[in-house]
Formats: sequence, structure tokens, C-alpha cells
Amino acid sequence: MSGTPAQRSTVGAITFRLVGFLFLVELTSGILQGYYVPLVTQIAGSLHVTTADYNWTEAAQLLVSALVVPVLAKLGDMVGHKKILLVSTAVTALASWALVANGGSFAIFLIAFAVQGFYVVWLPLEVALIFDRGRRTGTGPSQTRRAAGFLVVALEAGAIIGALASSKVFAATGHSVPLTLIVPAACVTLVFVAILFGVPESEPVPGRTLDVGGFVILTLALLFITGGLTFLRLNGPASWTVWVPIAVGLALFLPFGRWELRHRDPAIDLRVLKQPNMWPVQLTAGLFGISVLGAQIPLSAFAAASPAKVGYGLGHDPDVVSYLIGVYLVSLIVGAVLFPVFSRIVSPRAALIVAAFLVAIGYLLFLPMHDELWQVITNMVVAGIGSGALVASLPAAAAAAAPRGQSGIATGLTNTTKTVGGAFASAVFGVILHAGLSGDVSSGTGLGSYMAVWTICGVGALVAAALLFVVPRLAFADPEGVSAPEVAAEAVAAPRD
Repeated sequence: MSGTPAQRSTVGAITFRLVGFLFLVELTSGILQGYYVPLVTQIAGSLHVTTADYNWTEAAQLLVSALVVPVLAKLGDMVGHKKILLVSTAVTALASWALVANGGSFAIFLIAFAVQGFYVVWLPLEVALIFDRGRRTGTGPSQTRRAAGFLVVALEAGAIIGALASSKVFAATGHSVPLTLIVPAACVTLVFVAILFGVPESEPVPGRTLDVGGFVILTLALLFITGGLTFLRLNGPASWTVWVPIAVGLALFLPFGRWELRHRDPAIDLRVLKQPNMWPVQLTAGLFGISVLGAQIPLSAFAAASPAKVGYGLGHDPDVVSYLIGVYLVSLIVGAVLFPVFSRIVSPRAALIVAAFLVAIGYLLFLPMHDELWQVITNMVVAGIGSGALVASLPAAAAAAAPRGQSGIATGLTNTTKTVGGAFASAVFGVILHAGLSGDVSSGTGLGSYMAVWTICGVGALVAAALLFVVPRLAFADPEGVSAPEVAAEAVAAPRD
């Protein structure tokens, strides 16, 4: 680390305090992601809808997340990442309390659950905050990798805590859904206070403007694409309602590109995006979304499928399936913790490539190894370690590759592309599994559908690993031979356009 011992001590103290409070934020984010899942049947019953209807809440939240993250991340770069972190937390808290007070209305619950998706921008903003602190001393990349690993530990620990706590709270409240839903709402409210008093503000570059036109075009493009993917799951691949919206969404990127290249302060700087240390990271995030967001439901379904009835699967009850998910989450934590250590031994780029290969190996191992519980656990642990490393490293890598004043939007884009990749995978996997499971069981088409899912996940990760070889060898590393005062002076003198 550059700088004098006193400077290093000061930097370490600030980073420890900052990461400590942000750890609480990500712990709450994990609780939000894990708390509602075990209560799906009970919540649906209280709203007088079916479980299938309830699934619309997840789809709506993913859509809102994909749309708002780029705008909020860019605003963080403009006015300060803490300010936007507070705004997004306040919106999430209001939405969480609306879930408690929905009065049995599914429409209100659907809107509130969708708006709760504002929490997805927390991790990109946190990474940008940490990187801003480290950039001033020339240690932004390494500090951000270490801190991001701890944040992912908090995220996954929160998911485990939320999943385990919700059913116990439900029982303790006499099976009252409104009382049970108070817990995540209270957690978000408390974390707002933690951010307000415990997190220092970043130093945004002054004189920035919000590219409203660019964000409008980008939002419309994402809306059409994700809408088409939703109809793919509902209506199947033969419907025009699938391909026309997707085609329109893709076509909108042409005027978006022309607009951005002419704008003085674009929503997304395409000149930065095309650099070899940036575009492979963003594409990797999209390909990674296929497995990390799209493969979990198929894996759970396979573990629960009865070999005696359908000829494949593990035939385990929900308790064992939940343990499998727990093992996968723990492996994510291991990967997040090991990544910064491994990146110091080799290089950040090499560690990213290894992580992508681990995801590929883990899913491709399902092709020959899926008949026994130990085989499935082995595959999930290998894929989980790689996935945990990528969850922690991709936002940090994007922040390290971004110029000053664009770390928020760069990290936010990794989240958006991951979400779009997950939406694509969820829709396609739904069609594949429906087609396979609706056929003759004796034909083996059901197992073939699962094989197709695992193959897509594995090949997607292999493509991501190949793309990362394009990244320059020393990308994402701390600048060498630069002292802290020199870096600070360079930051002050940096162009403000």
C-alpha cells in the first residue's frame, strides 16, 4: 500500500468504519432477499391469490431493479453516493412498510414489492463509496476487492438469516402475515439511520448533468426487452408478443448509441464502455446472471423430483432442499472471502478468469454427476465458490476500470446486465423445462431439459472466462510507484467535464 504508516493507518480506520456500516446495509439486503421466500404460500393465501399469481411480484421487482439501478447509480456519481443510498433506502423502507399495511390487496402488495426493488442499487453504490475513499490514496482497487468480499459475506449471511427467521417469526406471531412482515421493514428503517450517521459521503465531480434523454431511451429499451422475456415465459416462443418487443428493445440501442456519443455528459459513456478493461466485465456480468439468477429454481426442482415417479432427481423433501440451498450460499461466502486473497497471489484478472471457470466446471459437472446427493453438493459448491468470487469482484473490477466520476454507473451496469441475463435465463429455462416436463416421462425429455439448463449455464460461464482473457493483464490492480499525495493531487486536478 502506498503512503506513510500514518496515512495507511488513517485510510485503514476510515475503511473499517465505512465497511462496518455498509456490512449492516448488505446484511439487511440479504434479509430482504431471503425472508419472503419461505412465506410465499402464506402470503399468497393472505392476499387470496395463487402461488403462480404471487410469482408476478418477483418478476415486477426484477423489472423495477433493472430500470432504476442505472439512473440511481449515475445520480450517485453526480450528487454523492451516500445521498442516493439514503434515498433508495428510504424508498425501500416505505415500500416494506406498505407490504405490512397492504390490507389484503394484491395490487398494493405487487406495487410495493416491485418498488422495494430499489434496494438492488445498494451494492453498486457501496462499492462506489469504498472505491472513492481508496482512490485518494492509490489503493482503490485492492481495498474495494477486500471490502466487496466482506459485503457479499454480509449479503449471503443475511439471506440465510432471513430464510431461517421468517418461518420462526411467523409461528411466534400466531401465523399473522402482517406482523411477520414487520421484521424486514424494521430492519430497513434501522439501516437508514446507520447510513445517515455512520457512512461518510463520497466526493462527486461538480458540474455534472443528468442525461434525461439517454436514460429515457435506455429505460424503454430495457422495458421492451424484459417485457418480451416475460411473455416468453407466459406465451411460449411461438408468440409474436415475445419477439416484437425484444426486437424493438434491441433496435432502440441504435438511437441510444447515437445520442450518447453526441452528449457532453452521457448516461453511459460508450467510449469508456468499449475499453478492453470494461466491456468484457459487463458482458461477463450478463452471462453470469444466467446461472446465478436463473438456475436456482431448476436446481431446487431437480432436487425435489422423485426418481421413482419420473426417473430422475434426488427425491428429497423441502427441508433437505433448503439445506442444499444453504450449502450453496455458504460456498458463495467462501468464494467472496477467497477472491481478494487469490487476486493478491496471482492477479485480479487471473482470479476473475479462475472464478468464471469454476462456475463453468460446477454446472458442466451436472451432466455426468447428478444421481447422488454428494454429487449435486459437489457441483453446487464448485459453482458456488466461483459465483461468490464473481458477485464480489465484478462491481469492484468495473469501479477500477472506470474514470473518476463514473464508478457508480460502472458498478450499477454490472448489476443491470446481470439482471437482464437472469431475466433471459429465467424465461428460457421456464420454456425448456415446461416443454420437457409436459412430454412423456418415459422418453427422458424431462432429464434432457435439465441437462440443457446446466449446459447453458456452463457454456455461458466458459464464454465469460474467454472474454476475460481480452482484459489487459494488469487491469484492476493498484497503481504502482504512486504516492498517496500524488494520487490526491491528480484527483484534484482531474478534468471536471
